[in-house]
Amino acid sequence: MLDASRKIGKVKIGDFALESGKVIPNAELAFEKTGNAKGPVVLLCHALTGNQYAYGSEEDPGWWRGLVGPDQYIDTNQFQVITFNVLGGCSGSTGPASTNPETGENYGKSFPFVTVRDMVRAQRQALSILGIPRLLAVMGGSLGGMQALEWAVQFPYFSEKVFIFAATPFLSDYGVAFNRLALHAIENDPVYKSGNYRSEQRLAGLEIARMAGLLTYRQPKLFNERFNREIKEKDDEGKPFFQVDSYLTYQGEKLTKRFDVESYVSLLYAMNAFDIGDKLGGWERAASQIQAEVYAFGYEGDLLYPPEVIENFIKHTRFGTYYSIETDFGHDGFLVEFEKWGPHVREALRQEGRLQYGTY
Repeated sequence: MLDASRKIGKVKIGDFALESGKVIPNAELAFEKTGNAKGPVVLLCHALTGNQYAYGSEEDPGWWRGLVGPDQYIDTNQFQVITFNVLGGCSGSTGPASTNPETGENYGKSFPFVTVRDMVRAQRQALSILGIPRLLAVMGGSLGGMQALEWAVQFPYFSEKVFIFAATPFLSDYGVAFNRLALHAIENDPVYKSGNYRSEQRLAGLEIARMAGLLTYRQPKLFNERFNREIKEKDDEGKPFFQVDSYLTYQGEKLTKRFDVESYVSLLYAMNAFDIGDKLGGWERAASQIQAEVYAFGYEGDLLYPPEVIENFIKHTRFGTYYSIETDFGHDGFLVEFEKWGPHVREALRQEGRLQYGTY
């Protein structure tokens, strides 16, 4: 068994024009590249609080370690696997925490509005600079699935296969509503609102936003079975503080230590605006024009991206396959239980493609 060779770095894509008409000067994307350098290329797209480290290292495994790796479902003995930190992210790509070369200060709130389409166009430019003329497959879950969908629509002949996990062709009003809870909590946090917060200050709004998000990522059954109304402690008046209280509090605090709040806000707005058909006369028409083979996965109990919407989307594609995944994890199913759905990915990657691009 070969060890997956791994390289991390940044790609400078120059002055990048956004859909809005604004230009980000000297933009760059951070990336991770691993696997067979001569093999077909698979592009992985990360979710909201993810990063480019899909495979990661032995000391710090990536968010898809177990799905990706030597002899895994996405076998790095066979494939070259690339992941970018999205434009607007905070793990090395140009984003709100980056220095604006025109002012010498961090962008912060002045960072321009970036769409999912912008993210994908930036990745396309970066791949060109890296000397990658085409992809065997592009795949991602949640916000990553939105990117995969946009890849299929914007660059119909660049990738032979597209894998969409827990993502729909537009974000539902229900999803926008939960994002509004998160944005409202952040934007009305007095510390954040001041615009002069320091890294050591507590951003309670971001903590609340993370807590609200976690409640949508997993099914109630999972919370109930895991915590079982266990009480962690009581105060002097006898008010209980439950284990689930402790869990949510910990997760909220943990995110504020590793993720830039402005990036979080920027990416939420990008998700809210996402609709593959907004410039093509509707998502149904956009879906019908996709040329790649589409493999879409719906996860039981996903509140944000309902499986039935994903299945309906596939019915409008020319070369689409839908998989229904039974899970107690709900939306987070695309990050766990690889044994349930990874075999479908492995089999689809092995199949000879409908489109022939020549030798990789």
